[in-house]
Amino acid sequence: MPLQVFRFDSPRAGPRFIVTAAVHGNETHGSFAIQRIVQQLISGELHLLCGRLSLVPVTNPKAWRLQRRQGDRNLNRRLMPCSKPVDYEDHIANWLCPLLKEHNGLLDLHSFQSGEQAFALFGPDNNQRDLEPFAQAEQEEAIALRLGCKRYVYGWLDTYARGMARRAEELKRGLIKEASVNTDPSYGIGTTEYMRAMGGWAITLECGQHDDPGGRDIAYQAIINSLKCLGMLAGPKPDAVDKPEVMGLFDVFDRYDIDDNFANPWKSFDLVKKGELIGRRASGALIQAPEDAYVIFPNSRAQVGQEWFYLARPGGRLGVATPD
Repeated sequence: MPLQVFRFDSPRAGPRFIVTAAVHGNETHGSFAIQRIVQQLISGELHLLCGRLSLVPVTNPKAWRLQRRQGDRNLNRRLMPCSKPVDYEDHIANWLCPLLKEHNGLLDLHSFQSGEQAFALFGPDNNQRDLEPFAQAEQEEAIALRLGCKRYVYGWLDTYARGMARRAEELKRGLIKEASVNTDPSYGIGTTEYMRAMGGWAITLECGQHDDPGGRDIAYQAIINSLKCLGMLAGPKPDAVDKPEVMGLFDVFDRYDIDDNFANPWKSFDLVKKGELIGRRASGALIQAPEDAYVIFPNSRAQVGQEWFYLARPGGRLGVATPD
């Protein structure tokens, strides 16, 4: 299956906006939404007022063909140009990274294994820190609040970097025995992190559960709303969501053993109380909530040495205060 990008240019200057889907091959909502947008632009039902719009319906063709999350590895980890590509995703990165760099905004469409409603992941506040310096927070947050969802998550790369430090220690202590486990903090760089590193803004939208057909409409509306926010489509700018539900990631736990198991069939955004049992290690060790928190991205199918689940606390951004 060839790599494919649909590019639409207006004769009027404007934003350079790219939408990607199926970075993970089993996450298809965005692909169907993009195909719908393409047909409407070609037929004239939609008219691009300014700028450049690039649409990538299938970012990882091998994973798409196999109907699974990845081809040889997770494309949304360690995403950067590779001078000596080894696996399939290295070759995709050498095509995708220059494409992202041509643009100044990205909407990356995904879906999730367990959970209920759509949510968006956005980046850090404006900063000059070494890990993820950024200067487009106002633009990114303004568009995120108008995508059509009510839930928002931030703190990905900071939390991932702390997780990598813990993973290195766990390897040293022999708690993880997988020789191929990666401990480089840059391993957490995916599409949005790469886009921000190139000076742009970027948002990930998790459009719903993998098999929920309603996710296609959520993805479609998010593209339309983004284009209106950017002045690239006619129509009023969408209103910002009222009373957003905001959560900041603060911890991540790896799976040590295939027999590490959850205490409950957790879904993203399930609340756990301080001291509540989250999971049990194969060794018998218990993982309990260090504080009242929300479980994010629980993955009962996680590979050994990879992220098993994240924890988040409410508030802290988008005008939502952190509870006392």
